[in-house]
Amino acid sequence: MKIKPLFDKVVVKEFKNETVQNGIFLPTSAQEKQEIATVVAVGNGGILDGKEIEMVVSVGDKVLYSKYAGSNFKIDGEEVTIIRQSDILAIIE
Repeated sequence: MKIKPLFDKVVVKEFKNETVQNGIFLPTSAQEKQEIATVVAVGNGGILDGKEIEMVVSVGDKVLYSKYAGSNFKIDGEEVTIIRQSDILAIIE
């Protein structure tokens, strides 16, 4: 399934980072939620609430976003988060 966000929305996919701490394997589900993700889809921007929104992120960008931002969904067995572009704090280069 292909997902196309509307207006200023961005679809991101969290990095899966399974680690070993003190000899104990910690799967992603046991760790705190990361706020670093890869952009997988971007809306068109446009006029929202009377203001023109220009999208500055692109598919493939690694971004840092607000901790409690967005809504989580499971699409085709993959976990994605849909956030507003304004919730993105930085693009990681």
